[in-house]
Parts: sequence; structure tokens; C-alpha cells
Amino acid sequence: MPLEMNPRPFITCAVTGSGSTQDKSPHVPRSPADIAASAIDAAKAGAAVVHCHVREPDTGVPSRRPELYRELIDRIRDSDTDVVVNFTTGMGGDLIFGDPENPLPLQAGTDMAGASERVQPILECLPELCTLDCGTMNFAEADYVMTNTPGMLRAMSSMIQNSGVRPEIEVFETGHLWYCKQLVDEGLIDDPVLIQMCMGIPWGAPDDLNTFMAMVNNTPSNWIFSAFSISRNQMPFTAAAVLAGGNVRVGLEDNIWLDRGELATNAQLVERAATVITNLGCTIIGPEETRERLSLVKRPPRLN
Repeated sequence: MPLEMNPRPFITCAVTGSGSTQDKSPHVPRSPADIAASAIDAAKAGAAVVHCHVREPDTGVPSRRPELYRELIDRIRDSDTDVVVNFTTGMGGDLIFGDPENPLPLQAGTDMAGASERVQPILECLPELCTLDCGTMNFAEADYVMTNTPGMLRAMSSMIQNSGVRPEIEVFETGHLWYCKQLVDEGLIDDPVLIQMCMGIPWGAPDDLNTFMAMVNNTPSNWIFSAFSISRNQMPFTAAAVLAGGNVRVGLEDNIWLDRGELATNAQLVERAATVITNLGCTIIGPEETRERLSLVKRPPRLN
């Protein structure tokens, strides 16, 4: 399949994530106020979409508390900066096993929640987008499994679809892409289908270009995709994603460095990505055109 560059991509900024980066960089935001401020700065730098997790304000530990999501989205919507809001549903699917001889009982850090609890912030806040991790995977650490069963994904997809929020399907390897097609066939994901190719995360799809293009070539031509890689390959994948016909994700969830020895802010990563994209001769689109392309519903600020 020949390359067909996307002349008008949008940028997503993954603002804080749920990794253990809160003590590795002072720029990783913790409180809803700090996450909102960083998201707004990223939007001003050129991001059309901000992908947000929440953290406990005092410790920076990842959280699922709906009231933190509510404060965050209110702060973004009440600002003068327009941006598409994308919340995670990834929290609540973490299994931590014991050592190989004693895998049970499950260890501290296990966080398993039902479908309704995992999507509760989405149903309460109604962001324009929310992520849906489309499968189970051994995830980086030795005994941690990211757990998303077919039944769980069907239940979450149905609730998300009925809410009017559009899912962004997170694809960490080719089996996840396969199951996404199944959810579409079952009528649980509406057009236009949006997927995010998550490259280079152990132990999912490696971020070599052969694997990336295999995933691109297995994506239906009428779907919309974005892609990213982590750490030092974040910026190279900005170019790769656009050249392959996709959109771009950068941000502190995936990479905390701007250059060797220099910690980044979200706005700086967006600015760097925007430079790469415009140097390719492309035009970066904003939130309004992104909503049109993805058939998103913009909701007004909540009345106090």
C-alpha cells in the first residue's frame, strides 16, 4: 500500500497519564487545576484534543474519582480556550500477580472495577471523546496485566455509545485492531471509527516501521487513525503518523523529555510536533474542524 500523507492532521496532547512519572518531572500535572492549565496551554500551542487522566492532588497517584474529572472538565470548559476533551476509561483493569510460584493472591496495586464504574466519569461529564483500550496485554512490568475482556469491552462500548460520547479505540497490537473490527460489526461502535495506534509499549506492538505499517494497512480505509510512540521515538512518530495518513499524539503521558537532559512541558511537545508537521507541508487543524471530521458533540459549560 503506497503512503498517502494526511495534509490536514490534528494533534492530541496526552496531558498526564497514569504512569509513575509524577515524581520524575515537575511538569507532570497532578491536581485538576494543574491538569486543566496544562491542557489549556497545550491547546494554545496547537493541540485540537487533550487526552486526560486524573491524579490524586496531594500524591500524584492515578485516580478514578469522578469528582476530580468533573472539576477538570469544568475548568477546561469554563476557560476561553476551545479544545476537544478526551477522558480515559483505562483505569480499573489492573491485575498485579504474585511471583511465578505464588501468583495468588493478587498483589497491592490490583484495581479491578465493573464496566459501569469504569465509565462513570464519562456518563457524568460527557466529554466529546473517551478512550477504550481494546484488549488485554502484558504491560511493561513483570507481573502486571492490563485487563479488558471481550465481555467488558462490549458492555463499556454499549454504555459509551448510548451516552453520545465517541470512543477513541486504543490499539496496542494487531489483536486489538481485530477485536475493534468485531465491535464495529456488532454495531457497538458507530462511524466515524477513530483508533489510536499505541506503539513501542512493552509488550505490545514494537515501534518499528514495518509493524506500524502492518497496522496501518490492516485499518479500514474509512476509519480515522492517530498514532504515537513513547520516549525518544515520540517525535519521529509524529512524522511517521502523518506520512502514513494519520493524526498525531504527543504529551507527557508518553514522554517527559524535550531534548537530552531537558524536561518538557506539554505545550513544548505540541509546539515541537507542530513544527515537524508544518515542515512536511501540512496544515494542522483545530478543534472545530476536528469535531466536524469526527462527528463530535460540543457541550457547553455546566451552569452553576
